[in-house]
Amino acid sequence: MSESKFPFRGQGHYNFIITGAGCAGLSLLIRMIDSGKFADKRILLVEKEEKIKNDRTWCFWEIENDIFESIVYKHWDKMWFHDINFSKQLQISPYQYKMIRGIDFYNYCFNIIREQKNIDIVYGDVHTIKNENNKAVLVLHDTIIEADYIFNSILFEKPVLKKSEHFLLQHFKGWIIETAKPSFNPEEATMMDFRVEQQDGTTFVYVMPFTETKALVEYTLFTNNLLDQQQYNEELKKYIAEYLNIENYSILEEEFGIIPMTNHRFSSNQNKIINIGTAGGQTKGSSGYTFKFIQKNSKAIVGQLIKSGSPIVNTSSKRFQFYDSILLNVLANKKLSGRKIFTPIIKKNKPQHLLRFMDNESSLSEDLKIISSLPTLPFLKAALKQL
Repeated sequence: MSESKFPFRGQGHYNFIITGAGCAGLSLLIRMIDSGKFADKRILLVEKEEKIKNDRTWCFWEIENDIFESIVYKHWDKMWFHDINFSKQLQISPYQYKMIRGIDFYNYCFNIIREQKNIDIVYGDVHTIKNENNKAVLVLHDTIIEADYIFNSILFEKPVLKKSEHFLLQHFKGWIIETAKPSFNPEEATMMDFRVEQQDGTTFVYVMPFTETKALVEYTLFTNNLLDQQQYNEELKKYIAEYLNIENYSILEEEFGIIPMTNHRFSSNQNKIINIGTAGGQTKGSSGYTFKFIQKNSKAIVGQLIKSGSPIVNTSSKRFQFYDSILLNVLANKKLSGRKIFTPIIKKNKPQHLLRFMDNESSLSEDLKIISSLPTLPFLKAALKQL
């Protein structure tokens, strides 16, 4: 393996180039390595800069342990949901709600990647990717590198929306706090707390306790526009004081993120360029959840490459895309607030059904139960518009 910054002189032709060493790019590469079927392929991983910060966390639920189980930082079997005058503890077994820290993910992946003689890593800005002469071409600064395929996780620009397509931002700021005295039950997390003010749009907080004195508290919104950083800080302070009843604490780490929520149909493949992650449509439009969809997509790509030599897979579902479009229509047009959507679903359905639904794995009968929990008229109007 070679690892370098610029100037980088292309090492000839690559079988595969992966642009972006985030969740999608690294998940795909680790699964390729784990399969043992690509040791004879030349692979180039391109990332803007070294991954040395704990810049994000990924939360997800699953029944069976997967390839990244060894770096799961914490898991929970019980989840709380709160709204004004309503609270419910969700027993989610056989699911577990899990969290992976960004820095643990990066370190784990790069430790494995750096042991591979057939993989090169280069740090620099991706200028262009394109198809040319039945090859995928990467322009990195002034260097041109060819490959059989490029797996691209970079979303270069906001998509141009068509009629009936919507685009919201899920944006969040989180603090890992440590308290002076025991303040949390580390066996119970808060999935959504809608008791906070909703003046900016759908707004909730989730709380992931690690110990009795340490937790991640994240303030999250689904809106068109971002807030000033100070606004996130003030809302976090307010929530910690009013709802967690904590006065004395220190902020150990903070994170900030933006996830697009859209029913725009991202192109998963463009000839020799295969889009992955959010750029390939692996972010669920109605919730922003991405991690598990990336894992499913990565696993499918590796399986198809081994089987046929082609990375073209189809993991999308028109049924769930339609559901996402309806919900986004309701949220984008402010027909209902998020709390008026999620609260009746939580009240009337088993949490396991909801988790399967959000994973695009529920049965039609489970879907109908969830849909019947919702206010009929706003969703019926939205469904007709999306049709």
